[in-house]
Amino acid sequence: MERLIGIDQEITLWLNGFHSPWSDPFWMFLSDVRIWFPMYGIIMGMMIYRLGWKKGLVVILSCILCVVLADQISYHIKEGVDRLRPYYTTDLLQRGLHWPQNRSSFFGFFSGHASNSFGFAICSWLGFRLNDRTRSYRTYGIGIFLWAALVALSRVMMAAHFFGDIFVGTLFGLSVGLFCAALGRGVIRKWME
Repeated sequence: MERLIGIDQEITLWLNGFHSPWSDPFWMFLSDVRIWFPMYGIIMGMMIYRLGWKKGLVVILSCILCVVLADQISYHIKEGVDRLRPYYTTDLLQRGLHWPQNRSSFFGFFSGHASNSFGFAICSWLGFRLNDRTRSYRTYGIGIFLWAALVALSRVMMAAHFFGDIFVGTLFGLSVGLFCAALGRGVIRKWME
């Protein structure tokens, strides 16, 4: 386990080492959840437009459920695991870890940002594909997964999470997103088709 933790710390330091004064505002912008809401609103409006209001509402509710589940489970696991965030780790700070923002809570395993963004990405992408299976929504898929990856990476750049935190958060978010998308699909098939 110590070896795994050491590898995780080295990857985190390596990624965090790519910071620069011009990129810090970009990473802080991506980490700020307040900027997500307008984007989520536009995507949800597109769901109603593409899927109709009934199916669109079911997909929107499944996406909301996904984000709430990913966020709350992440929060409770953080409190149970008690793994300090990188910017509270003296050894990493002495080795050059950079953090451009104020510190937040002490514990960071696993990343709620990564789980929320990847959960929303997979749930919304699969939701769009419900109405017309001939359309892949490839452009949307590439865009939303790129956004999720950048949000997750921003947490390492902000020194708020180790690489392992975002890796586990990504896997967890994808799992929750798949579950919620399947739940939404089940509701639509049972009551709307």
